[in-house]
Amino acid sequence: MKHIHRRQVLAGAVGIAAAGIAIRTSAASPNGKVSVAVVGVNGRGHSLSRHLAQRSDTQIMALCDVDQSVRERAAQTVHGINGSKPRLVGDFRQLLHDYTIDALVIATPHQWHIPMALPALAAGKDLYLEKPASHVFHEGRLLVDAAKKYDRIVQHGGQTRSSKVAERAGEILKSGLLGEIKMTKAWNIQRIEPLQPKPDGPSPQGVDYDMWLGPAPERRFNANRFHRTWRPYRDYGNGDLGDDGAHDLDMARWALGAKTHPVRITAHGSTVDLKGEREYPDNMMIAYRYADEKVLIYEDRIWTPYGMHGFDSGNAFYGTEGYMIFSRRQHLQVYLGKKEHKGPRMGPEGLPPPTALHLADFIESVKNRKQPITPAEDAHLTCGLIHLGEAAFRLERVLHFDPESETVRDDAEANRLLTKDYRAPWGVTT
Repeated sequence: MKHIHRRQVLAGAVGIAAAGIAIRTSAASPNGKVSVAVVGVNGRGHSLSRHLAQRSDTQIMALCDVDQSVRERAAQTVHGINGSKPRLVGDFRQLLHDYTIDALVIATPHQWHIPMALPALAAGKDLYLEKPASHVFHEGRLLVDAAKKYDRIVQHGGQTRSSKVAERAGEILKSGLLGEIKMTKAWNIQRIEPLQPKPDGPSPQGVDYDMWLGPAPERRFNANRFHRTWRPYRDYGNGDLGDDGAHDLDMARWALGAKTHPVRITAHGSTVDLKGEREYPDNMMIAYRYADEKVLIYEDRIWTPYGMHGFDSGNAFYGTEGYMIFSRRQHLQVYLGKKEHKGPRMGPEGLPPPTALHLADFIESVKNRKQPITPAEDAHLTCGLIHLGEAAFRLERVLHFDPESETVRDDAEANRLLTKDYRAPWGVTT
């Protein structure tokens, strides 16, 4: 496999635009609707398709998946909601040449996010890109640069930011009720059963398995490394840190007000639930220190049948006057002063689903050409925490990071972990 450098990837994207693909400057569907195509529709992508199909200002033009049965099932769902019949395709490249499509929604395994996103941006498509946007650190920088270069809208799939509970939390933080937030914590604590080993075998009928692998290393089909269970493998996913952890890290960084990368990262992890198959630890503890001395802490324990403070995924925002327990499960609780006097409380009753609100923000951004609530820059700062924490864990040492150059100081081995090799031809988006 050939190592792909940043300038090569962007050069490939430029080649797509120069090849004659029409680049659109705004949503311009004949019926006034924003036209979208969803790529990867087995799971999260299926859910996003359902939400989009319910919108009167959006038209799903195409559904793309390497699995014929998956795309047909998604098509039935969309048709059942609004009576439309989206075009079904197995290769996302067919969508790049379709000038009637304004935006792509990408909900594939992580190894495909940036190799799809870069040519899509070069082809003039706006993007709703599921989390984590990047599979390795330097892909995040490529995304930011491409979004700016082609003046495209990018919405990262951190839907908690659009939730009503996050809106209320933001009001409390801005009010100064908690004082200055000096430290935040994110956690993902739940029981996730480890996978049991399975033998390799033939890929299912109707599946383009080579396309499913894409930029990942070539290997025989294995059911564990496929639909819904690919996340524990580094070739395709980012473990629990990059799955549920991505949401909680995003909210912790948001509440801390961090607008840059941390400068010091330490991490510990291990596997205490020794049975089963996984390439990531089943517990992690990571500390990120920023240049202003503020600290973000992350914890996960996926061998437990319980959460923390009542929630499997959550946050604590620590201020000089009080603190807040926050969960993307649509809950917040404020504690003030030495006696832990309980302040405003908010629960999930009657609140609209964050995904619907997040998609609405994206569609409005596409129509009005305004920045969405989680643009490419935010995606890179949040996903950078995933990749830096993973590198510190794997190397078992402190990382001293330079946010300006986006490199680990005096540590070539760590910097190699911030990028990767790509299986030809997918590393260069031609």
